[in-house]
Amino acid sequence: MSINLTEKEAYAAMYAYLVKVYEMTQSDDIGGLLGSMSTLSDGKTVDPAIWNDWLQCIDDVKQNKVDIELRLK
Repeated sequence: MSINLTEKEAYAAMYAYLVKVYEMTQSDDIGGLLGSMSTLSDGKTVDPAIWNDWLQCIDDVKQNKVDIELRLK
């Protein structure tokens, strides 16, 4: 199955996932991250660096620079 999302849609999906994790864990770290990731009325993130970091992550994934394989020793 192939899913095509815009950068904003993918960001919203990641945000929604982190909300679910926060609801299960009540982690202050995740709660703080969600606060920084939230968007303001102008559509920009509370912490502007977060959006730039997100775009860099997208670029890294597109260039196959991200390895998510679990390796057990």
